[in-house]
Amino acid sequence: MAGLPVDYEGYREYVAARLDPLRRTAYLLCGDWHTADDLVSTALVKLLRHWRRVSAMDNPDAYVRRTLLRVWLDERRRPWRREDAWSEVPDRAVNPAVEGTADRLAILALLAELPPRRRAVLVLRYFCDLSVEETARELGCTPGTVKSQAARAIETLRGRLVGTAVGDEEVPVHG
Repeated sequence: MAGLPVDYEGYREYVAARLDPLRRTAYLLCGDWHTADDLVSTALVKLLRHWRRVSAMDNPDAYVRRTLLRVWLDERRRPWRREDAWSEVPDRAVNPAVEGTADRLAILALLAELPPRRRAVLVLRYFCDLSVEETARELGCTPGTVKSQAARAIETLRGRLVGTAVGDEEVPVHG
């Protein structure tokens, strides 16, 4: 296989068709567009290295998602990612001008507080719309672990939303 040419055109088409969803997935994982771009770039380089093999797979999207997830988890383990540096602390929060932005920011902030595995479960299950079994394969765990991690993550998010105003209304908590 080493002598076979790489289908660069097929790779370009694949990336062009999936770049935006990959960026959104990476953003939901890390909460920062610049880091999301870095994660996607790293994942796409890894994809190119193995494109010949991946392009022959039944579901190359699963490979790319798994690669993106692993790149993100590896990045989170780096020591310089454990600290946030601020040159100045803002005096107050900025009022978002766009309708619904406050809700999205509040949810993203809550999502960012979750442990990486629980956050990954929520992103894969509810943003990428994967089944429990597909999510388990992506994360290398059992379906029961996916279910329990999702339940705990949702319970945590609900607990933090109780009494928290999102937008102009109180957020109802459903059992």
